[in-house]
Formats: sequence, structure tokens, C-alpha cells
Amino acid sequence: MRLLPRSRPFAPAVTLTVALLLAFLPSGARAAGVTKESTTVDVSCAAFTYHQSADWYFPSGTPEGLIWLQHGFARANDHVQDLAEHYAAAGYLVFAPTLPSADLFGCTLPNLGNNKPFLDNVASWFTASGTGAVRLRASYARAAAAAGRSGTALPSSLVLSGHSAGGEAVEYVAQRLHATAPADFARVRGLVLLDPVKSFLGSNTEDSLTGLAGTGLPVHTISSPPYSCNSDATGTEAVQELAPAAFAGVRLTTGAHTDAEGASTDLGGTALCGTPRTKNVAALQSLATAWASDAFTGRTTAAWYPGGASYEALLTAGTISTLAGAGA
Repeated sequence: MRLLPRSRPFAPAVTLTVALLLAFLPSGARAAGVTKESTTVDVSCAAFTYHQSADWYFPSGTPEGLIWLQHGFARANDHVQDLAEHYAAAGYLVFAPTLPSADLFGCTLPNLGNNKPFLDNVASWFTASGTGAVRLRASYARAAAAAGRSGTALPSSLVLSGHSAGGEAVEYVAQRLHATAPADFARVRGLVLLDPVKSFLGSNTEDSLTGLAGTGLPVHTISSPPYSCNSDATGTEAVQELAPAAFAGVRLTTGAHTDAEGASTDLGGTALCGTPRTKNVAALQSLATAWASDAFTGRTTAAWYPGGASYEALLTAGTISTLAGAGA
């Protein structure tokens, strides 16, 4: 395994930047006002129905949108709790299911042969009608009842956010909706990718990004430097090459693949892929939340893009570098 890049000394400029980032996070972001409820969600696999773990995170008030947050390869929904809480604290309902990383029938998060039929079933959760939609609503209803939110409906607008192999999965689902359910795709506001990893087999990443290229859907990535845990950044390179915008996202210059997991990572994640650093986790959570918020509203909050104050502070501190897209 390739070693992580060595960090720079923790200079005063970096300390100042972390303080600035924390100031931009929602007040009391770490779970304050956020309610987590755990249940299951059904999904078809071949002739079977799987009952997958599903965590729902409720903001303190009425949700401004729904974020599907998907974990990475060989991980589970517990590992994205830290980021889920930050998304929810910003005002969004978060749905975080656990999907298999290995399965006898090919029903896997990464493509280990042909996972398209399974991901098609996952995509059906986000349609307006049909079995998948009923299953997602049933999962939500159980969680909402436990959270004291009975009778509330799922938000209509949707942002897809995926880490590692989950990044490829959300790309695929977005394109699946675009190709087969355009009215449902119209509810998808953007993709926020977290060190996405392209599967060794198949072309789900390339096909999905190519299919989405003409839609105007915002696609941004927050990535770590190339090394073994992110498959040498193949997923990030695909975003840079195939997403048409001039700005593809950022690279955390001393980042680790586990940055998206933040405080939710574990020994397995850190032993294999490195320990998340406070400044990198703060940057990732701030940027991801800002970009998701902009996707929902259709605006561009200048502070969190090249030329903006918060973004430039991260550049100056050496925390991030800019990833150019195909339109640059």
C-alpha cells in the first residue's frame, strides 16, 4: 500500500483556516438538533428481497431537501454518521442505507461483475411510484414515527452524495433516473462526490458521467491525493475528464480516503487508508454542505468556489488544490 503524503507543519495559517471553517458550519453542527433513527429499507436482489440497514437523520425543523448519503466499499452507514449529522444540521433530511460490498447474486455497491440490475433497483427508491418508491416511503414512515414526525412526507428535491464506491453508485443512479424516469430525474439537484472510486470492472463511472454531461446537473468532488485506497484517483480523474463544468472540485492536499467518514471512521479504515485530520474533515464537511445547499437552491454561494473568501483561505493555507473540469 502506498503511504499517505506527509503533512506540512501545523502552521498558524492552517489553524486560522480551521477556525474559519468551523465558524461556517451550522451552529452546534455535531448532532445538535439532529435526530437519528435506524430502521431498514427493502431492495430487490434477483428473486429475493433484502432488508438493508437504513439510518435517517432529521433536522430540527422542516427539511429543505433529501440527501441520499452512500458509504464506500466494505463500509456501512455507521461510517458516514459524522457527515450525515452535518448535512442534517444544515437543514436536510439524510437517508444513509447500508448496501452490500459482496454478494453471491451480484447485488453489490461496487461492480464486481454486473451490479447494474441491483443498482437499477436502488434507483427505483427515488421514483414517484412503483415498488421501490413504496419501500423507501415505508422506511421513512417508520423512522419518522420513531422521531415524532408521523404524517410528514419525503422532500421532493434530492441531492446524491457518495463516498468511494458509493460515489460511482450515485452517479449510476442519477443517470438511470435520467434515462428511464425523466420526471423523477428532474427532482435531482446535484451530486456531491467524496473521493469517488471507479470499479475495476465495467464502465459504470464513464457511462454515467457521459450520460449526465448534457443535463446541466452540478457534479462536484472532494478528493484525496492518488493512492491505493482511492484506486489512484481513477474516479476523480473521470469526473475531471467527463463532467463538462470548468470547476470539478477540490483535492485535499494531505487528505486521506477516510476524510469523508471523519469522526465516524474506525480502526479498519485508519489502518488501511490513514487517519482523517481535523483540518481536512472540516474542509470537506464545509464544502460538501455548501455545495449541496447550492444544488438545492440553484444558487452559487461565491465564498465556497474559486475566488471566494472561504475557498481562497483554504488554498492559501495549502489545505486544498483546485481540480479543473473538462470545461476549463
